[in-house]
Amino acid sequence: MSQPDRLIVFDTTLRDGEQSPGASMTKDEKVRIGKALEKLRVDVIEAGFPIASPGDFEAVSAVAKAVKNSTICGLARALDKDIDRAGEALKAANSARIHTFIATSPIHMQHKLRMSPEQVVEQAVHAVKRARRYTDDVEFSAEDAGRSEIDFLCRIFEAVIEAGATTLNVPDTVGYAMPNQFGGLIHTLRERIANADKAVFSVHCHNDLGLAVANSLSAVSNGARQVECTINGLGERAGNASLEEIVMAVRTRPDVFSCQTNLDSMQIVNCSKLVSNITGFPVQPNKAIVGANAFAHESGIHQDGVLKSRETYEIMRAEDVGWSQNRMVLGKHSGRNAFRNRLENLGISFESEEALNAAFFRFKDLADKKHEIFDEDLQALVTDTKTESFNERVKLISLKVCSETGETPHATVVISLDGEEEPGAAIGGGPVDAAFKAIESIVNSGTELQLYSVSNITSGTDAQGEVTVRLEKGGRIANGQGADTDIVIASAKAYINAVNKILEPAAKAHPQTGDV
Repeated sequence: MSQPDRLIVFDTTLRDGEQSPGASMTKDEKVRIGKALEKLRVDVIEAGFPIASPGDFEAVSAVAKAVKNSTICGLARALDKDIDRAGEALKAANSARIHTFIATSPIHMQHKLRMSPEQVVEQAVHAVKRARRYTDDVEFSAEDAGRSEIDFLCRIFEAVIEAGATTLNVPDTVGYAMPNQFGGLIHTLRERIANADKAVFSVHCHNDLGLAVANSLSAVSNGARQVECTINGLGERAGNASLEEIVMAVRTRPDVFSCQTNLDSMQIVNCSKLVSNITGFPVQPNKAIVGANAFAHESGIHQDGVLKSRETYEIMRAEDVGWSQNRMVLGKHSGRNAFRNRLENLGISFESEEALNAAFFRFKDLADKKHEIFDEDLQALVTDTKTESFNERVKLISLKVCSETGETPHATVVISLDGEEEPGAAIGGGPVDAAFKAIESIVNSGTELQLYSVSNITSGTDAQGEVTVRLEKGGRIANGQGADTDIVIASAKAYINAVNKILEPAAKAHPQTGDV
């Protein structure tokens, strides 16, 4: 039996995942996720779109410096300024890739680019050659390939391979393809392109019809050897293909897929929780692989079967994706070294001893409120600590809320606004509503609340509540996160975190607009 091919895992959580409304990440948050992906042994990490904003450029540069064992990729349109900016951002990377793209479907070429097919081919070839000035690892994407004409795809892919592209990406940009159709497209391209053997075929599928993973796996069955995906399927609109689902499908069904990944699957759950915690996008309980119910059995028949033989109702072990790993419990008697060591095991580090001390102080405070502290609590605690250091124009000093049967809830709050403490008070339809209105009476942010979401971090009545707040102002959207054993305080923290992001003066341009 021949040795299975290697399937390259290309993670774009930091780039395409960040395009989810409200999922923008700070530079430090991107580095945290990047290091977790490195520990997961992801082959390629697409760290961002360097020309989109100075912040995105700095984040890509920071990830390139921090991550040494994965290839770091920067996205660039097929424009000289984009490619040069990406090349500059990736200077510090041990292994760098530039990912350049241009649209190839008739509707995109005519209405968006307003270019002829000949001009598109010429620009694509020029972009690949320019990217080769910075790195030998160049990926070319035919945007909206799923709706492109097959003859034109063959023509442009053959040309960019000749120009030096080493990876060809076939994206289903709008999530329109069907599995048989998409797999057939990959098969046809590999057959018809004369120099196809000189490049790796990649796929990037969106989930608009819930088929991103199915389309990706169909492509793999037809010879694609790179999949572009995100942790938890994060991404704009309905999201991207889910990394954990693709990896475990390939691993669980070697009888179907003649390839294997290099990933350490036991890090999957940890990465999932980190991304969920940082972005504020909770994982649905019935989500495959990483959902809370993924390995839970309610039915008596199922429970009986699993007790007798796990394989009766489980096709993989929970331990193999990391569920059993995150159960080390810390408490108020745990010392600084135990705290530091556990954070290191979770892939969390601090730039200074002062930052570690601040997190440890929060840990001790939390340990006084709840008996057992799990890894999920630590992830939330660190995110909360690092969140407060981001653009702290607004800080919560104190909050008092009164909610009583038959009485209108009211809240009094003291906020530090640009270094000056100011009091505020308000009534509301409930304690959270009153708290938000009291905060707003001081900050006058002029925002509109679009989302308020609460989830428990761990089980038990003493569990921390994790709150996500999404605010909108003038077309700008910001997510805020907060965690606390008191859900009203967690809500206030989340609201203030979102307000701070809205007050940040520089907004990042959307990577797929031309206005950068």
